[in-house]
Amino acid sequence: MNDSGFTDLAGAIGAGGVFLFLIVVVWQVAATWRARMLAAREEQYKQLAVKYAQLLEDNVELHRRTVDELTQARGAITSMERMMREVG
Repeated sequence: MNDSGFTDLAGAIGAGGVFLFLIVVVWQVAATWRARMLAAREEQYKQLAVKYAQLLEDNVELHRRTVDELTQARGAITSMERMMREVG
């Protein structure tokens, strides 16, 4: 092999190495970006879960209060019906 052939081969191997290095760098940057996006999405899901749990607790409390108020109203109506029967 002459010097020109060796130089061409070395240049081709060097260029291939540079391209391979650039591919690895781009691949790693993309993987890092994807991991950050997934972590951010997971954090958003956690925040939504906390918010949902709080809303559920608020809804349960509201339901309990409504049932209590209906029970009191039913008791008052029953008492008024008894009074009206006694008067009537």
